Amino acid sequence: MAKRTAAAPDATADLDTAPAAHPLGGTDPDDVSGLPVARNLRPGRWAAVAVVLVLLAMAGHMLVTNPAWDWPIVGQYLFSETVVEAVWLTLRLTALGLVLGFALGTVLALMRMSGNPLLSGAAWGYVWLFRSVPLILQLLFWYNLALLYKHISFGVPFGPSFFEIGTMDLIGPMTAATLGLALHQAAYASEIVRSGLISVDQGQLEAAASLGLPRFHQLRRIVLPQAMRAIIPNAGNELIGLVKGTSVVYIMALPELFYQVQVIYNRNGRVIALLLVAAVWYLILTTILSIVQHYIERFYARGALRNPPPTLRSRLRATLAGSATGARTALPGGSR
Repeated sequence: MAKRTAAAPDATADLDTAPAAHPLGGTDPDDVSGLPVARNLRPGRWAAVAVVLVLLAMAGHMLVTNPAWDWPIVGQYLFSETVVEAVWLTLRLTALGLVLGFALGTVLALMRMSGNPLLSGAAWGYVWLFRSVPLILQLLFWYNLALLYKHISFGVPFGPSFFEIGTMDLIGPMTAATLGLALHQAAYASEIVRSGLISVDQGQLEAAASLGLPRFHQLRRIVLPQAMRAIIPNAGNELIGLVKGTSVVYIMALPELFYQVQVIYNRNGRVIALLLVAAVWYLILTTILSIVQHYIERFYARGALRNPPPTLRSRLRATLAGSATGARTALPGGSR
């Protein structure tokens, strides 16, 4: 009896050492290889993609098949000498308006933030005036300044003048356009710069002042590098708007892009084709400026973001690498 009991297997030991069965299959509770995978089909997203692709195909088909777009004439005038010269004039007006406008706008922003009520009030009045008057009226005012003042005198204020210059000789169409664009842009630039300056934490200035840094060094070394993160996006929008806004100077018969296109289609009657030429050039210029803005924003984001946004080149490389990996995987015997 004792011998038979010793030879019997221990049922309780077998139950303790046997692996537990998982209710969803398998024996390891951490093993999820046998679980079903639920795929989110997102039918709404695919329907939206299909609609967008159909609309793009319709737009492309319309542009290619409709002869009224007159693409041969577009190709003929796109890089013609007169159009390219008009593009360079547009770029010069944009550069002058941007540089002078933001230089004056920075001074106005500092005046607006000054504790002196006279300086602050004068800056506020300038912004109020030039933001209230349309740009086209400002351009016409500067262009017709000779109707108000025949001569411009240089000398002691409220005293004797040393010499005089005729207003028509001093302020020509190019000067009037530059003045109008720069002074108008300065009003908006001052608010952009001021918004960037006040976005910097006040504790930064208090810490700099406690170290004994002069106000100029506080502004140049501490405030501006941080304020540029808020200034650059808005300044980029203003720059792109200024590129297109230079078309307003056509009222002064300056041969910028839009005016030159008008001259050509008034001569040959190809209105749509020449308007497309102007549209293509504006698209090229704004695209280049948008790319430059992207890299400037990335430069000033170095100290604020742990991982700066990828550059356009790195995004393109990642896309091409992903496409190549997918193609190798799809081939027979490819790596998976």
